[in-house]
Amino acid sequence: MDYETITYALTDGVALITLNRADKMNALTTQMRAELTHAVTEGGREGRVVVLTGAGRAFCSGQDLADRAGGVADLEKTLREEYAPLLRAIIDCPVPTIAAVNGPAAGAGANIALAADVVFASESAYFMQAFTRIGLIPDAGGTYALPRQMGMAKAMGAALFADKITAQQADDWGMIWQAVPDADFDAHWRGKAAQLAAGPTAAYAEAKKAIRASWDNGLEDQLSLEAEAQGRCGKSHDFAEGVAAFTQKRSPKFEGR
Repeated sequence: MDYETITYALTDGVALITLNRADKMNALTTQMRAELTHAVTEGGREGRVVVLTGAGRAFCSGQDLADRAGGVADLEKTLREEYAPLLRAIIDCPVPTIAAVNGPAAGAGANIALAADVVFASESAYFMQAFTRIGLIPDAGGTYALPRQMGMAKAMGAALFADKITAQQADDWGMIWQAVPDADFDAHWRGKAAQLAAGPTAAYAEAKKAIRASWDNGLEDQLSLEAEAQGRCGKSHDFAEGVAAFTQKRSPKFEGR
């Protein structure tokens, strides 16, 4: 696919996807969603970590309300056919996913970021569930992610009031992994992406699946899932390499197998 609304670059195992409509604060269109879904899928195949970030001063301002080909939008169809495949691509990505939130993340843009495994946000960034401001409910997975990440009380307030949530608030509330000073932001997320790209990719994939499955499992089912996953990890090259590196007091060289 030739990308027009995003950029894609693969360097040292890091698949970097940049939303690239800076003049529109990277607002989402049908075309951008298709390109993002394709790029995340490719990144999961080609890279060892996938990073989503935004060009210019915003991460993503949400749905481009001017992107309404043919008049009145069928929002249910858009969510089912365009947003759901994108969110599944991010959530089911076989390698770790990072959202590097460099600026405002509003509406669906916020919830696409929250679908990533790890979210870093610059301290000047903010998140906003802007939906009720135009008579809608949080979508793009927002009603699923928010109560799990923030708790019911914070999620309900975020949805109903549609207030800005600063990066530091998001960090304090458990909504994201880390708020980072603006001056350090770029170097910080790049360093963390490089760390994951050099890590035990197969173990990361097992950890992701196990943690996400825990929401639907009871204790016994989760213990069984852990045992099976750990059994697979214990037979891997990376486990043998990790133990050897530990005993030899050197850095491991993981291969993701």
